[in-house]
Amino acid sequence: MKKQCAFYIDTSRCSGCKACQAACSDKHDTGNGILWRRVYEISGGNWIQEGNAWIHKVYAYNISMACNHCEDPICVKTCPTKAMYKRKDGIVLIDDKKCIGCRYCEWACPYGSPQYNSDKGVMTKCTLCYDYIDEGKNPSCVDACPMRVLEFGELKQLRKKHGDIAEIYPLPDKNVTKPAVVITPHKDSINKSGNLLAVANKEEV
Repeated sequence: MKKQCAFYIDTSRCSGCKACQAACSDKHDTGNGILWRRVYEISGGNWIQEGNAWIHKVYAYNISMACNHCEDPICVKTCPTKAMYKRKDGIVLIDDKKCIGCRYCEWACPYGSPQYNSDKGVMTKCTLCYDYIDEGKNPSCVDACPMRVLEFGELKQLRKKHGDIAEIYPLPDKNVTKPAVVITPHKDSINKSGNLLAVANKEEV
């Protein structure tokens, strides 16, 4: 495997505070309506009657997601002008000078990562703070997390340290784009019998 920069996400510890989301927006000045990093609130379950008692079997967790800088990025494949490209370290970027704002990448990406900037008429997305990385620093979202949920590193090393899970609800099948992400799942992300999970904050993400 070639060098591949990646994120690690520990959903078992994420409190949903959105500090990572705020740090990303502040660092990149993305403006209103554009979120390169989004925190999904997932919930499910119900109250169940056992005899005369009502017992709750309610489940909830958060997952902080940005572009996964996939090993096989479908956004790069679908871009008609080659504005989407992948660096040697695996970071997927957009060349503003080539982008025509056709939004094909947005429609193709199963993670909804590319987002259209109507003011500029071009697509935008998480850059993995490559300018910080080139200086030997972490992406802004990583250092902003008070719970240390996020970690940046080389994909092989992150997998060696944390395992190779790359999909939990509501993420798509990892085989579609081979996302460069490693996830420690929250215990409630395992869809138990009767546990119908759903995104609780769809209007935010």
